[in-house]
Amino acid sequence: MNRNKFYYGILAIALVLGPVACKDQLDVGNPNAPTLDANVITEAGLAQYAMGATYINGFRDGSNWLGNSYFSLPWGYSEIMADNLGASASNNQITTIGIPEYIILDDATKILNTGSSNVGILRTYNSRAATGAGNNALYFQWLHMYALNAAQNSVLGRVDKIPFTGDKASKVNTIKAWCYWWKGYAYASIGSMYIGGLIVDDALLGSNVYVTKEQIIARSDFYYNLAITTLNAVTVDADYTSVLNKLIPEVCKVGKGGVLSRDEWKRNINTMLARNILVSKLAPFVNSNPNATITGSNMTAMTAADWNAIKTLTTDGVKDNDKIFTARSSGTNSLFGAASGNVAAQSSALPSSSTFKVGERLVQYFKPADKRFTDNFFVAAAPYKGDYTYTTKWAITQGGSGTPGVYVYASPAAGAYEVVMAASYEENALMLAEANIRLGGATNIDAGTTLISSVRTYLGAALPALAGGLTQVQALSELVAERRVALVFRGLSFYDNRRWGWTYKIANGGGSYGNKLTYQDNDNFNVTISYDFMDFWDVPADELVLNPPGAGSAPVKNEKF
Repeated sequence: MNRNKFYYGILAIALVLGPVACKDQLDVGNPNAPTLDANVITEAGLAQYAMGATYINGFRDGSNWLGNSYFSLPWGYSEIMADNLGASASNNQITTIGIPEYIILDDATKILNTGSSNVGILRTYNSRAATGAGNNALYFQWLHMYALNAAQNSVLGRVDKIPFTGDKASKVNTIKAWCYWWKGYAYASIGSMYIGGLIVDDALLGSNVYVTKEQIIARSDFYYNLAITTLNAVTVDADYTSVLNKLIPEVCKVGKGGVLSRDEWKRNINTMLARNILVSKLAPFVNSNPNATITGSNMTAMTAADWNAIKTLTTDGVKDNDKIFTARSSGTNSLFGAASGNVAAQSSALPSSSTFKVGERLVQYFKPADKRFTDNFFVAAAPYKGDYTYTTKWAITQGGSGTPGVYVYASPAAGAYEVVMAASYEENALMLAEANIRLGGATNIDAGTTLISSVRTYLGAALPALAGGLTQVQALSELVAERRVALVFRGLSFYDNRRWGWTYKIANGGGSYGNKLTYQDNDNFNVTISYDFMDFWDVPADELVLNPPGAGSAPVKNEKF
């Protein structure tokens, strides 16, 4: 087994910055030559190292282009390719990566993309030189998730060597569950976005054998389930709580964030296991057709067994009063910049100046009376006139309008915006709703629409409950609309558009229909869009050049695009 050179470089960063991030509570040993053996030698030191290595090395460091965390540019690409946001800057291909193959206006005029395609952009700039110039979109998500995975490997390699007070087994199992959770998270992110990846589960050994995205998702499932097993092995809840309290930064313990009970954490894991199924398979809903067929996809279609598995998992998933994993900015020593560390904040300035611009295709999914819409979005005095898809007049009210109970979509103020890092009640409820609707039958469909109404109430939409007796198509239309607006800015939007078939070209059965779009100052209300976006990204050149595929490797390039 060869060492993964790109991965190993990230591990070196973790070893240096983990202790630095938490120096006040760490036995520093020799600060000029920090090592795990010399510096991480106490229970408090290990906890602080695990916190810093996770939040700083995993989610912050490495993103210094158009934002400074995993929640900025990597999630920004998801929203751009889902056509929720637009952009005008040339940096990092944010303007070009979301340009579709063509659009058809209300009057049947067909406007072709005469520039670079999504696939062309991703391939042209997949080089180490382009990465150095900030132009390789494939690099950032891979970088963060393998750094996150490396951080957990290093903690796991150290935890059994540390002395603990109290019930050692309970404390060790809490830290191991923490590592398994984040390893499951990292593998899920890689397997959901890239055509293949690496399984690296040792702090000192890498791999040059690339495996399929399905194998990566299976590894994610393995670690999520191992986290549950490990949480079940905890016997002293007071020691569990004491350790987890030290692993989560104080700024992340407000709002929906906080120290999760073991049962809450297991429900969070169930929601993420359900997500792994949902985002990895096709569930076409093209032009209101739940039986649409997509050709040329790298995903298989969802089955009744898959929907039933999701139903089982989400029935015991995140509840509306559960604590979840969140992240926030702070005034000093912040996890990320308040105005630039998450895609929501980067979209919250006026469209003439914001990094990302709120698109018509996001706004069109709000019902006019939705308080989330009226409290958070407004028409800018100076609309942004961009290319043929990203002209927009919409802007976000920073911090919302202050109506109690109404969800706030964005704020650039320190500590004001809560980044949902992983599972949430609304995602869990909408997955359960979709499973019910897809399984069909009046009882299931009504149960699904009741859940959609519950999510709207939970987020303060103040909309009347959906009536019973909707058809499957009507219920799916409501489900799609709610996922578009409830889960925006969370790194999920592209996965949804992909599994619904929208990101595939119309010639392959995909496309998006009935869209609002402003073209040359004329509003169109029934635009058809053929996106033709690469469904799973190639492995970044930064990995491939330093760590060429070994014998038996799976494809590292998406061969269907």
